[in-house]
Amino acid sequence: MRGEFFSPLERSGGALKVSVIIPVYNEFRAFDQVLERVRHAALPESCVKEIVVVDDGSTDGTAGRVSDYARQGLVIGHRSATNSGKGTAVRVGIALASGDIILIQDGDLEYDPNDYARIIEPIVRGDADVVYGSRFLGRPKGMAFRNLIANRILTATANLLYGARLTDEATGYKAFRATVLDRITLTCRGFEFCAEVTAKVRRLGYKIHEVPVTYNARGIAEGKKIRARHGFEALWTLIKFRFIPRKGFMAHAKVVDRAARALDGESC
Repeated sequence: MRGEFFSPLERSGGALKVSVIIPVYNEFRAFDQVLERVRHAALPESCVKEIVVVDDGSTDGTAGRVSDYARQGLVIGHRSATNSGKGTAVRVGIALASGDIILIQDGDLEYDPNDYARIIEPIVRGDADVVYGSRFLGRPKGMAFRNLIANRILTATANLLYGARLTDEATGYKAFRATVLDRITLTCRGFEFCAEVTAKVRRLGYKIHEVPVTYNARGIAEGKKIRARHGFEALWTLIKFRFIPRKGFMAHAKVVDRAARALDGESC
């Protein structure tokens, strides 16, 4: 089955809703600044923003901050009792989101929300269903050599196995028409989310459009959580889903009630 293409994206009530999903785990020092940037980031004309924050069992006070913002009505908040991984948190966020467009935002300061308009515009115009923000179309600052090599390997694997023609498969900035995500079932728990969603949207025939984004890398001492084993898990994920039948990961209905897919947790 080939990917569907909707041109342009239909507006409901005169505005398109963009759901920004932020998975967070022990990001107390950076979270206030991240949310401030997200809240004030400009969107394309006629778009409105919904912010969904999923705390993945933080123990440093992040969950309390998420609850505070949720009580103020600034975000849709969700708190998980235990740390289950970024992929799980992203899936919870997708389940809670109600937007026409879903955009993933990391809970740290490596990526710049001022790039939102650039990322979302191809979807709004009807030129793309899926958009990745590529760090390598711009000038990534401070990326460790081992991380650079890992990114090159994952990108080359995605291009070889799926004909993706990407420069940055593992980017943290990914945006989708909500209808694209409604067609697939995600099972990721950790950082393999990027590999899984890349594999599955390509298996359904969706082209992934790339735009340049700003990137300032942080190190382990600053809270960076990805490790070498996560790279191997992502690589295996790309290989595995190349050979699994599509019917094994396609949603059973064309229109899925995302809220019904929310995992166990507590709304803030």
